[in-house]
Amino acid sequence: MLTTRQQEKLTRVGPGTPMGELLRRYWMPVLASCDLKNGSIHKIRLFSENLVVYRDLRGKAGVMEEHCPHRGASLAYGCVDNEGIRCPYHGWKFDASGKCLELPAEPANSKLLKTVRAKAYEIQELGGLVFVYLGPKPAPLLPRYDLFVWENVIRDIGYALLPCNWLQIMENSVDPHHVEWLHGHQLAAIRGKKGSSVPTHYRRRQIKTGFDVFEHGIIKRRVLEGGSEEDDDWKIGHPLVFPNMVRVGSWHQHRLQIRVPVDDTHTLHFWYSCYQPAKGKKAPKQKSIPGYEVPWKDKHGDFLVDFVDGQDIMSWVTQGAIADRTREKLASSDRGIALLRRLLFKQLEKIKTGKDPLGIIRKSGKNKIIELPQEKEKFGRGKAFLVESMEMGHARYSPIRNLILKIL
Repeated sequence: MLTTRQQEKLTRVGPGTPMGELLRRYWMPVLASCDLKNGSIHKIRLFSENLVVYRDLRGKAGVMEEHCPHRGASLAYGCVDNEGIRCPYHGWKFDASGKCLELPAEPANSKLLKTVRAKAYEIQELGGLVFVYLGPKPAPLLPRYDLFVWENVIRDIGYALLPCNWLQIMENSVDPHHVEWLHGHQLAAIRGKKGSSVPTHYRRRQIKTGFDVFEHGIIKRRVLEGGSEEDDDWKIGHPLVFPNMVRVGSWHQHRLQIRVPVDDTHTLHFWYSCYQPAKGKKAPKQKSIPGYEVPWKDKHGDFLVDFVDGQDIMSWVTQGAIADRTREKLASSDRGIALLRRLLFKQLEKIKTGKDPLGIIRKSGKNKIIELPQEKEKFGRGKAFLVESMEMGHARYSPIRNLILKIL
């Protein structure tokens, strides 16, 4: 159980809040690159700040505050050219650094041209995602996690905007016991009633769980009933990548679930998936990595709980916009959640002293490729688990689902 003060410290992400200041020290994905066409502008919200992301006609991306520094009109309704973005109200134009390039109604020698600026932020693209950095300078390196840079793979990017706080989603990542009940017994009951195929491996009892802090976050391990510590589920495990990702998958399927705080009560969830072809096969080259929205409610407004990710979303969202941790009753099986909270509080203290928090990378030699651990024989099932997860996970909505199955 947390006090009200502790709860506020961990969940509030706006400017000037402790958690907002911590999270701003990390690069955050905000869009799939395929959705940011030349000449397009997207209105986004990140850490309770309203921003616009655009790509000029030459293909260069930029991100800045939504409201023009002149009279506050929205740049989301502006237009872009070869140099930058122009406000729709009076035509003031800014480049990606926030520098003002034109003041159409002012004299050519106006001093304003040299002094007025829009608040702009750093932006990069990697692996088909558009990343934004809102923190103090100098910015750290954008981590080159293996999924983002591997060759001979195919990728897709699922996403959903969820009406709940980021932390209750992340706490799910260090809560292994929900798998046995939510995705085991509950999913089997729901799919069985519909006459759909029913998974059996999720229901295996977890007789031992473990958590180890490492340089990129927390490694989660488990021993399943009938298994041992020699199994991949324990010997390798999979990581929570601090502060807002979890790495999951099996065999040639690898996935980062990325939870981006939009504001205190909304989170943009990405499923970044990477598929390696079976031995002897070659992955077709992708002109661009497709993005697609993952539905989580049906036409009646009811949660879709006949697939794993839909069940997770139901569990996160029904806790409320911000889960009330002052009323919870944690048990011994919740020690992963307690560890994550302690780790967050520790990083909040680190940044107070001017130190980098966990997982920040500043040396290029450590950033050529960051290989993250992940079990292959998940639940001891290998490829069978992968194929099954294509039906019972978010990937059932992927526009390249058939291609994925073909290369496996």
